[in-house]
Amino acid sequence: MGLAGNLNSDNLNFFNSQGYVVLESFASDEEIEAMRKQMDHLLDGFDCSTSSVFSTTNQQKVTDDYFYESAEKISFFFEEKAFGDDGNLKQPKELSINKVGHALHELDPVFKKFSHSEKTSNLLHSLGYKRPVDIQSMYIFKQPGIGGEVVPHQDNSFLITEPSTCTGLWLALEDATIINGCLWAIPGSHKNGLVRRFIRGEEGVYFDHPPPSYDQNDFVPIEVKAGSLVVIHGDLIHQSFENQSSKSRHAYSLHVVETDGCRWSQENWIRRKVKPEPLYAS
Repeated sequence: MGLAGNLNSDNLNFFNSQGYVVLESFASDEEIEAMRKQMDHLLDGFDCSTSSVFSTTNQQKVTDDYFYESAEKISFFFEEKAFGDDGNLKQPKELSINKVGHALHELDPVFKKFSHSEKTSNLLHSLGYKRPVDIQSMYIFKQPGIGGEVVPHQDNSFLITEPSTCTGLWLALEDATIINGCLWAIPGSHKNGLVRRFIRGEEGVYFDHPPPSYDQNDFVPIEVKAGSLVVIHGDLIHQSFENQSSKSRHAYSLHVVETDGCRWSQENWIRRKVKPEPLYAS
């Protein structure tokens, strides 16, 4: 029996050919409950006056200092559709938040425990990482009725290393279905390389190329049960649609990059004051 979290040869072959792989029951029911309860606790203490709005359809416009500073904090981002014409929330804050990020893996003990777990390290080791760091984390809510669209993108666009090394770990904390906004991906698209980069310059952030046009028929849904982990290659083109159902789709997303023999780009939106500690060094 292999080490917990290790990818076997079938997993690796699928990941290398398709650009993603699903690991069922990666997280236990106890781990899921602990993370969801901890997020309830964080939301309970959240002051709505210290927040921002998150959007992938209008990302350059809504990026602000609050977003930049979230790289080393636990910050709260509302859905675009959470507010009425009067500027007030249309429903309780717990049903209005888009995501919480981007340093849960460092600053919160419950999320740090999972992010730095032996099985997570074993998974990364089996992918060939020698000195990996968790560079950002997000608790994503995909709220009923207002959970926003995440447009087609590649994770390497936002977390640039030279050479590219980002891998996304997307843990379903609830069942993710076509109805409530599961992930969709273009299998094998990671083989075509990075399409564009999200650059932070002196006057803000911008993409260095316009968005490509994708055929929606090329995307396949990735429906998973709670506890399943979707491992995503940094160059895989993936997206999710609005959640127009009455059921949320909570997930915990972690992004990892290599630091052994790789350079963190100074053009990244994340500019940390303190370098993250590697999960391990081999």
